[in-house]
Amino acid sequence: MPPRSHPAFSTRRDFLAAAGALGAASLLGPRAAFAQARHGKAVFGLGSIDPFFAAAYVALKQGYFGEAGLDVEYLNSQSGPRTMQMLASGQILFGATAATAAPALTLAGKPASLVFGFDRKLTYANIIVRRDDYDSGKIKTLKDLAGKRVGATQPQSSTWLMALYLMQKAGVADQVDIRPLGDLATMLGALKTGSVSATMATMSMMEQAREEGWGVPIFDATTEASWQEFMGGDVPGIAALTLQETIQKRPETVQAFVTAMARAQDFISASSAAELTDAIYDDYLSAFPRAAIEKTLGVYQQTVFLKDNIITEDAYQRMAAIMGDGRQFSNEEMQRVPYAACVDMSFVRRARQAK
Repeated sequence: MPPRSHPAFSTRRDFLAAAGALGAASLLGPRAAFAQARHGKAVFGLGSIDPFFAAAYVALKQGYFGEAGLDVEYLNSQSGPRTMQMLASGQILFGATAATAAPALTLAGKPASLVFGFDRKLTYANIIVRRDDYDSGKIKTLKDLAGKRVGATQPQSSTWLMALYLMQKAGVADQVDIRPLGDLATMLGALKTGSVSATMATMSMMEQAREEGWGVPIFDATTEASWQEFMGGDVPGIAALTLQETIQKRPETVQAFVTAMARAQDFISASSAAELTDAIYDDYLSAFPRAAIEKTLGVYQQTVFLKDNIITEDAYQRMAAIMGDGRQFSNEEMQRVPYAACVDMSFVRRARQAK
């Protein structure tokens, strides 16, 4: 009687396929093979291309997601609103964009939580103008933007919200046309060509405009003194988030994701600006001048990045105050999305304790 076939391999083709898979796994090594099988796949959408996403770039480049047991596909989701839409529709499992996304999604009926903090300052809360307009005295302060166009990404985006907030602070909100222009590169191009008189800007955008000699900031929130005067404490700018449904159904996946991101932050904290630039520039940030990226990362390492990745309740409340007063939502609506409803730092804490 011929030997009985193994029940798992009903055909020779099945056996060969399984043998091939096992052979490939053995080449990768037991650690990699085990890691690949543990938590499945996840698409990670980043709302733009900028150094403030350094932790995500490091986690991707250094293979930390795979080592945590998660197969992550990187996607440039291009803007905060689009990141939110893709998260709500299930096109991505994790998003990284303005921290305002979690309360906004929750109020829209798709409860979401911030699970990892990138920074303690709104690194996009800067405004730049053309040097010719600045040197001529045409635009020196925020008040000088009355009757002019200011660039942002999309309506209801974080850059749009901060443009409105700053214009209100300057008393000219009803006289400024805030123009949605798309992504950060388009905003910079629109200012350079004169389509707008000013634009919201990240630090890398400011540095590029300065380096090329045609741009200058009229509001720079990256310096500690101006930030403290402006906000009085930490405010989460960029954060990673996921739907609360994902947290409930796939907590191990969320933990693997956050653990990898926390490792990436540790890499950032232990590296020089030059080393960090070497690690991520070619793959993720080569659209910007290298010198501008290295300078930006150096400043972010010193004064912006959250070394423990913990978003505190005080910081969240400052952000909520910016979102309220009818700018993005009413104060009554914001009361429905308190810190406990939209922030879950338990995964970061577990990652740090495990280390």
